Amino acid sequence: MQGIGNDFVVIDAINQAVSLTPENIRFMADRKYGIGFDQLLLVEKASTEQSDFKYRIFNADGSEVGQCGNGARCFARFVRDKGLSSKNPIHVDTNSGPLALYFSDDDLITVNMGIPRHNPAQVPMLAEQEALTYQLTINNTPVSFGAVSMGNPHAVIKVSDIKSAPVAEWGEILESHAFFPERANIGFMQVISRQAIKLRVYERGAAETLACGSGACAAVVIGIEQNLLDSEVEVELPGGSLKISWNGRGQPVLMTGPAISVYDGVIKL
Repeated sequence: MQGIGNDFVVIDAINQAVSLTPENIRFMADRKYGIGFDQLLLVEKASTEQSDFKYRIFNADGSEVGQCGNGARCFARFVRDKGLSSKNPIHVDTNSGPLALYFSDDDLITVNMGIPRHNPAQVPMLAEQEALTYQLTINNTPVSFGAVSMGNPHAVIKVSDIKSAPVAEWGEILESHAFFPERANIGFMQVISRQAIKLRVYERGAAETLACGSGACAAVVIGIEQNLLDSEVEVELPGGSLKISWNGRGQPVLMTGPAISVYDGVIKL
């Protein structure tokens, strides 16, 4: 499946027994010898009475993570297309907390991504106190960024031109910088207007991807906090566009976009 170019393998772990090792996941993620994906998603039975399913996410390197917004939309499309649920909304448990997934009449899916967390300990990052911007030095260059958790850690750097942004170089260094004890997703944001931005994201455990839903949410939250953006923003990523809305501290972030099923298959492990 794919959500604006962010691609996934989605596995029904309700109607079959699924036990995956990190080696299995890395094999499937290989685009030459396996299937190829940015993340692998597991659809499991709910772990609480309030939810319909459990949603688990694994990066291409085999590591498990707590959140993936584009994946959440694909998760919703998958369970509906496979006849696992016809509910609207669908409530799912994740390792980062509950999510609500809504189907709209125009075939787009809206994900309630929850309330952003700004406290450095919750991101997590090694800052003594919360600030609008933080600074690290990369190759003798001071780099300022905003940071927030959307269920996974994000740092967002404002750039003047998204095409020439040093995504690969700075992304690789910052993603695994000691400042982020659980690593981080690194976004590069060009502000077009108060209602529009362009964004590229170097994802934790996956390098640069065509799209990152939680990264889009993080960029809009940080842009609003820095008084650069209004409450509703269109985010243009290399793979397509998402609509993000946030009404400020204590409120959830809503993300709207497409989710497409590409093909079904079988692989032997």
